[in-house]
Amino acid sequence: MTDTLRNVLAGGVVLGIMVLLHEWGHFLVAKLCGVRVDVFSIGFGPRLWGVKRGDTDYRISALPLGGYVRMAGDNPVEERTGAPYEFLSRPRWQRCLIAIAGPAMNVFLTFAIFWGIYLFVGMPVETYLRQPAEVAAVPQSLPASSSVQPGDRIVAVSGVNTPTWENVFVEIEKAKPGDSLPVTVLRGGSRQTLSIKMPDNRTTASAVVGYPALPAIADEVAIGFPAEKAGMKSGDAIVSLNGQPVVSWMQLVDQVRNSNGNSIHFVVRRDGADVPLDITPVHMMTADGTLAWQVGVTEKTEDAYERQGFGESVKDAGYATLAGMRQIGQVIGGLVSGKVSVRDLQGVVGIARESGRAAKRGPLTLLELTAVISLNLGLLNLLPIPILDGGHVLMLAIEGMMRRDLSISFKERFVQVGLVFLLALFAFVMYSDILRAIQGHH
Repeated sequence: MTDTLRNVLAGGVVLGIMVLLHEWGHFLVAKLCGVRVDVFSIGFGPRLWGVKRGDTDYRISALPLGGYVRMAGDNPVEERTGAPYEFLSRPRWQRCLIAIAGPAMNVFLTFAIFWGIYLFVGMPVETYLRQPAEVAAVPQSLPASSSVQPGDRIVAVSGVNTPTWENVFVEIEKAKPGDSLPVTVLRGGSRQTLSIKMPDNRTTASAVVGYPALPAIADEVAIGFPAEKAGMKSGDAIVSLNGQPVVSWMQLVDQVRNSNGNSIHFVVRRDGADVPLDITPVHMMTADGTLAWQVGVTEKTEDAYERQGFGESVKDAGYATLAGMRQIGQVIGGLVSGKVSVRDLQGVVGIARESGRAAKRGPLTLLELTAVISLNLGLLNLLPIPILDGGHVLMLAIEGMMRRDLSISFKERFVQVGLVFLLALFAFVMYSDILRAIQGHH
């Protein structure tokens, strides 16, 4: 009951902030363009509470599943006076700006949250990156004849001294596929220089020179994924995989990615006892847009926060926002190509659940989740689907190219198709959300 209440409250805060900012974007640009705003509503349906200031009724409505801004003369089927303060009396470019303003405000909110975190709290950096590059384990793919060995300390790459893992990774990223990379290690008290050939395929830097000692402790266990279905819980320490001891989280990633979908025998330590789990990975899209075998669990990391200056925090916040936009674009592309299933999307129930889990971990985690969800809301609203902001922009673009307005009947059908599509999608995603929640309690 406590978890449910926390989820509802946290989800309400996250969605409320995003909807408020989104609608405020439409409202602000409409006012700047001289359009009269009659209603500014959080939620849909009957008015529960509100206050009128000037021409605008600011209200909270009964269905808390979004919000809207109603502008004078914005409905083409209703009678209009032709007054300049009516939405449809304004030039198309102004109407386009008003439509884009809501999603743009969501993108700005994402940037602002990242910037605030980096400036006032700091950029999260995993602590192992600042530690000496001592190899705890090596990938399965490295040839034994030319690779580093567990216990080696990497002291130079391509002749450049590398006192920390971060320095190692920076130098490896400079190498090109197929290059022979000179890596100097300290082994048994003496220095040795190895020649490691860079793989032709895209890979991580740690897969080239070995893995650091990272405790393999589960943090978030995704509901509905194989790890959760097999019984893994947050806080479990992975002791072994198929009988082989685990000393680094990256061994788990390596084993799962190269499993080819075959079941993996996990042994996890929970409350002092070893628990066996058999988990079969699933093939799904990762955050970088590639397909890979996954079990649905993230690692528990030890982070240090390093505060940044004003300019550096602005730059990194911009990079983080752009990276999020690319990931969302890859997911949308995956949905179109069939690589990503609609079942993997999350709706209101899923957002509430993830918000509750983030709130439990602290306000900083909740802020970061708000930034991610806000970016999703903004970009998805720009999709050229009728009834979304992107659909309005598409219609305005078509009218601009035709140099005339589309017929009222066409616009009605356009909106109806979009409404039916979104309602069906919303119902399906809600069903998947609830199903995941039910499965998570069994």
